[in-house]
Amino acid sequence: MNTASLKKLLLLDGKAKVDFFVKYNRDIAGKHICALLNSGGGYIVFGIDETGEIKGLDNADTLEQSEKALVQEISPRALFSFAVLTLEKFSILLIEVPAGRDAPYSYRDDIFIRTGGCAKKADVETIRDMIIRHQVEPERWERRFSDAGIETEIDSTHLRAAVKVIEKNGTLKFRDIGDNYSVLEDLSLAKYGKLTNAGDVLFCKHPAARYPQTGAKAVCYDAGKTADNYRDLKYFEGPLLQVLEDLFSFIIRNTATSSSFAKERLERSDIPEYPPQAVREGLVNAFAHRDYSDFSGGLSVNVYPGRLEIWNSGELPEGITIKELLAGHISVLRNPDIAQTLYLRGMMEKLGRGSELIQQACREQGLPSPKWQSEKSSGVTLTLYSAAQGTKQGLSMDQVGTKSGLSAEERIILELCSTPQSISQLLGSFGRSNRTKFREQYVNPLLQDELLAMTIPEKPKSPKQKYQTTERGQRALEAVPIGSNIRQIAGA
Repeated sequence: MNTASLKKLLLLDGKAKVDFFVKYNRDIAGKHICALLNSGGGYIVFGIDETGEIKGLDNADTLEQSEKALVQEISPRALFSFAVLTLEKFSILLIEVPAGRDAPYSYRDDIFIRTGGCAKKADVETIRDMIIRHQVEPERWERRFSDAGIETEIDSTHLRAAVKVIEKNGTLKFRDIGDNYSVLEDLSLAKYGKLTNAGDVLFCKHPAARYPQTGAKAVCYDAGKTADNYRDLKYFEGPLLQVLEDLFSFIIRNTATSSSFAKERLERSDIPEYPPQAVREGLVNAFAHRDYSDFSGGLSVNVYPGRLEIWNSGELPEGITIKELLAGHISVLRNPDIAQTLYLRGMMEKLGRGSELIQQACREQGLPSPKWQSEKSSGVTLTLYSAAQGTKQGLSMDQVGTKSGLSAEERIILELCSTPQSISQLLGSFGRSNRTKFREQYVNPLLQDELLAMTIPEKPKSPKQKYQTTERGQRALEAVPIGSNIRQIAGA
């Protein structure tokens, strides 16, 4: 399988930097993480060689400790994630590295940059350039100092609960969990004896007293009535993690739940109107990426009949478009310190690809595709649609997103054939050589189901024959839950 196909399989941004290595080595990982932090971010994959051949890792179960060690060896503290995945029954490691906001970064006191796919020590001129660029950039809002007192304003109970979960996850080692300032400093939320705005938003009792825009409003409107009539309205303020949970609970209690009994089971099955994973991920993204510096901004949730809207002030991070958001991208974090705490707390599963989890959850539940809108003047809005709303819009169940029975290989073939592909091109993408077996196993079933079509149907054996995904195939492709079955590839 070539590297382009692997990027699609792993749901990686096709334009992002990706480095492949056969065997895992912590020193190599550290140097390349540092280099990517200093060079706009990217991915590192261990267990796959440069040609795309999957080799697998033997030590996958030990990588959690390695991640913990690397967190301590990268300076200043930076956000990156380890994920062990299964591919063709082999374990591989995917490291996601968002673009660093505090360059230059160092690994074991050496500064690395990425050049030609390699991590190399930066020369003096490059380091000087990084320092100058960092100095002229305005200090981001979350890093500015807050007037809140650590001893008087911090919600110690809330902070202790977060520390307990972070320690259980094993993602960060605290120097002294009994000292609030030490914990906040370890989380990059305090410095020089002062609390940062990020620390204020995350763990103070009443951050809205200093920054009214940090509060959140939630409204549930009556069915069939105008938007001026509502049945539930709440304003939430306090530590960010608590507000996030309050908003999640508001949505769950104000949206419907359908119940059913399967013939072969006695237990009742309850299905929320909107997938909880999509709701939670949408809220986390809004808190992590919103523009906190806008005093007229905010965050709101609106529950309407048939749709749910999550809005936050500020446009998408610089360089990210709606198209890239839908396809998956390496994250450009507006608030990396806040995002780091959410990640350590276990609330961010994927640093820059939360949009994929939202789409996946909606497709798995047979819902219409979610919609994102972003404008500088009006902020970013995520809209989730109910199944009933999809029907009202005139969509068939296939268009709404019923779960497809496509195999991983079939999905990749349909994705590749969005641009006509010859059988040789398809074989090359999969690293296969047996044309007859490949046709019988994958191509012919797709042709029979009218998911794939020949470009020269009147001459099936033409040497110029290519295959192209049909509209029906595109609908089936869109119905496949992103990131679910595609990691388990059948044997050759």
